[in-house]
Amino acid sequence: MNLLDHFHPPLRPQRQWHGFHNAWATYIASTLNERLPKGYFAEPNVQFGIEIDVATFEQSSPSGVGASSAVTDSASRPSQWLPPAPTLTLPFTLITDVVEVLVYDSSAILAGALELVSPSNKDWAANREAFVSKCETYLQQRAGLIVVDVVTERGGNLHQELLSRLTVSSPSRIRSELYAAAYRPVQREDQTSLEIWEEELAIGKSLPTMPLWLPGGISIPVELGPTYERTCRELRIAT
Repeated sequence: MNLLDHFHPPLRPQRQWHGFHNAWATYIASTLNERLPKGYFAEPNVQFGIEIDVATFEQSSPSGVGASSAVTDSASRPSQWLPPAPTLTLPFTLITDVVEVLVYDSSAILAGALELVSPSNKDWAANREAFVSKCETYLQQRAGLIVVDVVTERGGNLHQELLSRLTVSSPSRIRSELYAAAYRPVQREDQTSLEIWEEELAIGKSLPTMPLWLPGGISIPVELGPTYERTCRELRIAT
């Protein structure tokens, strides 16, 4: 099946890209679980508009406990320690939209990740920086990585920005803002390198199969085309 534009008419605004990305990540994870070796499992992780909220709750005294008991408990507790004021406060951008499939081994250690780019990942420089930093962290953990970008409503190429972060120059042959890229951190003798597979995507064209590399040289094919077609079929998106 050929790639559709999920961000402009005729699909938008009747059909929402949020629902499509959510379902696509789920079906990719399901297909991976059919193919992963024993001891590995895949899970979709989809979160939109994440808000960080830290709340402190004071537990009330159980019913039936008298005032004298409460005073005793208060006296026996150590005084609350308050830290000094921070010496430095910096702006810090958190990723608000996450659409990914994570692969873990039997020890719950991250072995691979597939990232579906969302519009918010590309809108501001700080958001692009946060996305690239997350991808770099996965690679530093020696996890295999795939990035898939089918977002047409915002420009930019996060694959290029990731390569610019990792190398002095960016040797990518990808010129399109729609693409799929697979990354494999590998160490041979004393040399660590990053192997990369690149595919340009285009509306009206079929989707490729990308390799998801796991530790030990295990490669799992991620068939973007069949999972994309299944997502469209299950969501009743006309082809």
